[in-house]
Amino acid sequence: MLGIRRARAHPVSVSRCTSETQTVGHDFFAARMARNVMKDRNSCVVQLRECFTRELSKETLQDFERLFETHPAPGAYPCWCMHDHVSGRESEPESESRAARVERNRQRKKALVESGRAHGILVYAEGEPVGWCQFGLSEELPRIDNNPKYRKLAPANRGKRLWRITCFVVRPKYRGSGVASTALKAALVAIRSRGGGLVEAFPIRRWGAYAEYRGTVSMFEREGFQVVASLGESNVLVRRVV
Repeated sequence: MLGIRRARAHPVSVSRCTSETQTVGHDFFAARMARNVMKDRNSCVVQLRECFTRELSKETLQDFERLFETHPAPGAYPCWCMHDHVSGRESEPESESRAARVERNRQRKKALVESGRAHGILVYAEGEPVGWCQFGLSEELPRIDNNPKYRKLAPANRGKRLWRITCFVVRPKYRGSGVASTALKAALVAIRSRGGGLVEAFPIRRWGAYAEYRGTVSMFEREGFQVVASLGESNVLVRRVV
């Protein structure tokens, strides 16, 4: 297990959750929250007064690893958010143990981060990483391209760069407190700072459906995304220009 390391102070882009972003720097996007959140499982109350975000980089890779080592969601730890980085045609080694798979994905993710081909937003609360959102260019996250339904909906005009927002992870204690929404806002800011383009995602219609890690339609609609078409029983394709 990696040692505990507090997030360092850097120039920030500050925003309240419902206001426009005022840019004062590039390294992280901060959001203030004043919300009491009731948790169903044990009736505990999480009072989230402030959270901030940082982009995934070689400097924050340790924080990303620390978050995933907490097993924040089913499947997150063995995956290390590598699922969408592969085309879907790649097969896993036969008879590979779970431990070997975990380490393989972890090392692959680390290599992508170090080469600048993995992007995402880390959300911090109380000085610790508690949430994650992955984004990237379509060539960095190609898995959906092999979906037959998606291929019929692929953008006709590829003059704009195509970005994808593919995954959300939030530690159980902080779910329902706006962590995922904060991560999504920060991801859109990061995409805009890189020149923007067409952004798409594949959220679920209702909570409790398969692939919750994709986020919910309502969360994306609040950020100006529009539903393009259904991709199955639960997931839909949403898009907006940034």
